[in-house]
Amino acid sequence: MKPYTVSVEIDLPRERVLELFDSVENLYKWQDGLQSFEHVSGEPGQEGAVSKLVFLNGKHRIELTETITKRALPDEFNGTYAWDGGSNTLVNRFIELGPNRTRWESTCEYELKHFMLKAMGFLFPGMFKKQNQKFLDNFKAFCEEGTDVRDAD
Repeated sequence: MKPYTVSVEIDLPRERVLELFDSVENLYKWQDGLQSFEHVSGEPGQEGAVSKLVFLNGKHRIELTETITKRALPDEFNGTYAWDGGSNTLVNRFIELGPNRTRWESTCEYELKHFMLKAMGFLFPGMFKKQNQKFLDNFKAFCEEGTDVRDAD
């Protein structure tokens, strides 16, 4: 799949956005379907750290292994996410637009291993992009309004 970028503008100072983004406890509030986050190795939250994330998408359970590849906050935070069917790389940039406005841009590139996933990526690339945009939109709602995705269940 070709890389793509999604973004969202948040009406908060970049420092506050990063404080909310950089909290494991907050992940559950904006990452729809997140069931667990387990630190595996390395210094938590730092380059080289490895964690296991478990998501439920309907009845489908997805285990991801996250590896932080770059931590250059306040500007950038990147990682790779591997699962049985492939992996994806995220490059997250946090751009200060003003004293109370921040843009989060996230560029994603997938490497899909299985034929069905490759076919889905080729035929329905918007499905992947839509899911990533949903995470960013959920994060914006969490930051600005305190919206917790778990309350919708």
